[in-house]
Amino acid sequence: MDSTFRLPEYLPPDFGDPIFQQAPDAVLQPAPRDGVAPEHYHATTIFPEYFKVGGRWLLAEESRMDSVAVLREDRIAVAEFRNLKAGELVFTGRRENCEDGIYVHTSGFSAAQQQAETFAFRTGRSRETAYSRDYDFLYQLLEHERKHGHIVWVLGPACAFDYDSRLAFQRLVEHGYVHALLAGNALATHDLEAAYLGTALGQDIYTQQGQPAGHYNHIDTINQVRLCGSIPAFLQQERIDNGILYACNQLGVPFVLTGSIRDDGPLPEVYADVYAGQNAMREQVSRATTVICMATALHTIATGNMTPSYRVVNGVVRPTYFYSVDISEFAVNKLRDRGSLSVTTIVANVQDFVVNLWRGVQNK
Repeated sequence: MDSTFRLPEYLPPDFGDPIFQQAPDAVLQPAPRDGVAPEHYHATTIFPEYFKVGGRWLLAEESRMDSVAVLREDRIAVAEFRNLKAGELVFTGRRENCEDGIYVHTSGFSAAQQQAETFAFRTGRSRETAYSRDYDFLYQLLEHERKHGHIVWVLGPACAFDYDSRLAFQRLVEHGYVHALLAGNALATHDLEAAYLGTALGQDIYTQQGQPAGHYNHIDTINQVRLCGSIPAFLQQERIDNGILYACNQLGVPFVLTGSIRDDGPLPEVYADVYAGQNAMREQVSRATTVICMATALHTIATGNMTPSYRVVNGVVRPTYFYSVDISEFAVNKLRDRGSLSVTTIVANVQDFVVNLWRGVQNK
């Protein structure tokens, strides 16, 4: 097996083709007020999109789904509706094949495909899918991205419930395979509970034995962190020397914790303002070249909605790799149903997944 990793080459549109040459310039209309787009605004997708301005086709280099394209200083910016300012020039038009001076390029990374069989078994991805090749590709991808990309992980609390998976993810952080972590209050709480009291929701993280009055453990942990004033202060004062957040803090890996309506506490670093949390998430996602989401349906969908299928790095268009891992087929398929068509889904126990991933990259 060839272990050399190569990014696929991006094939831009042929702008010499008559359909591009004869297309009109895109129409711009001012936003009527803050946070409001003009009528017939163009909504962006996950794909590379080009807009004809002054006879030139310009790429929106940093995009996201369900937003609007704005002309800012001769470049195409993509903004959420809430971030529009009155008077900003917004691209309008809902035809995407040059008719309105807008072109959505869906096949930039499409390699030559053999003609598919008219009738074939197991063409989807489910619990019956063979994932050996996915793991082998991920080992190569993570090794490449560790040095040349920005790997963002999105974790649900199940990733901290098991001794081996928690340690495996700590090792991934320590060896440079994690450049940012997105999660909620629960993942951080149970990771810190494991470090502080050796439990997750009161169960020993190795033996799974419930501890006396164990249902207090996670809120005792939150309370102690709040007393210390911050997660880094808690790690220092309680002499914590293990875990996911410990490793992130030691190595300066940013973590973004966004809250939900049911949070306990929450921990001091958790964003209570949902839009402030979304801004902090997007700051990391806007740099991501690979995103791996594990066992958190809502955070996965949120991240998927702000992650385009491409990234422009040093002037070169490259793919953004996006994985959704969950033991529930429903959970991984829900993201694809929401429009994140470039996602690769893996139906697996996330604790086994992260342990296998760490063992695999160790052997590369």
